[in-house]
Amino acid sequence: MTTFSTSDAAALLERLKPLIRDAGQVIMDIYATDFDVTKKGDDSPVTQADQKAEAVILAGLKQIAPDIPVVAEEAVAAGDIPDVSDRFFLVDPLDGTKEFISRNGEFTVNIALIDHGRPVLGLVYAPAIGRLFTGAAGLGAWLEEDGKALREIRCRAVPADGLTVVASRSHGDEAALDAFLNGRKVASRTNAGSSLKLCLVAAGEADLYPRLGRTMEWDIAAGDAVLRAAGGRVTVVADGADLRYGKPGFDNPHFAASGLN
Repeated sequence: MTTFSTSDAAALLERLKPLIRDAGQVIMDIYATDFDVTKKGDDSPVTQADQKAEAVILAGLKQIAPDIPVVAEEAVAAGDIPDVSDRFFLVDPLDGTKEFISRNGEFTVNIALIDHGRPVLGLVYAPAIGRLFTGAAGLGAWLEEDGKALREIRCRAVPADGLTVVASRSHGDEAALDAFLNGRKVASRTNAGSSLKLCLVAAGEADLYPRLGRTMEWDIAAGDAVLRAAGGRVTVVADGADLRYGKPGFDNPHFAASGLN
């Protein structure tokens, strides 16, 4: 497979922005209704918004990049798992379904491109709060907010008063988090939903996001791409290695997303 260049990434990002916004609009149309919630085989919740948004994204990716396989959350749940090559898309059409159901606005649409195990491009769109994070290796990371100019984002150096730690709103393990943070200087702790946590670190609004529970690759790949493009890292807790993608089963180990040291 040919090398994925920065010019390729820039062009792909521009084509994916309208697509992810279209998926976000589908989600918001359903968000405004009295939608139904059902359960998948793993007992996790799913709504019509997950399914319809994924259909929009899959159709768009087929037009934009027909030769690149797509691993998408709802398709995988239905047993449609493509053979992935060195390059493939990871799609989570509605990350933070629990946040969607509770109507707190902290849910996102996620599209990532993986190249040889690394997330080289990502888009994370939070339609309820009007924030679109994008990033690509070698290009940088950006934030678009409704009514505001596009701005480049970067991870920040940890402030002298300590870390701002962001943790999962719906899947937190306080005891495990306390143990992980033991010995670190922490200024504040906050909670957020979905892949927004990775993006808060990328934007310099937080410094550390430890995830000490189960996640899937599509949950975090897009946010990881944005974070890496902004100067941060996502590392495996057990050995400190950079998190890789395309693993058997697409499960992630415990990890920590961090900005600048």
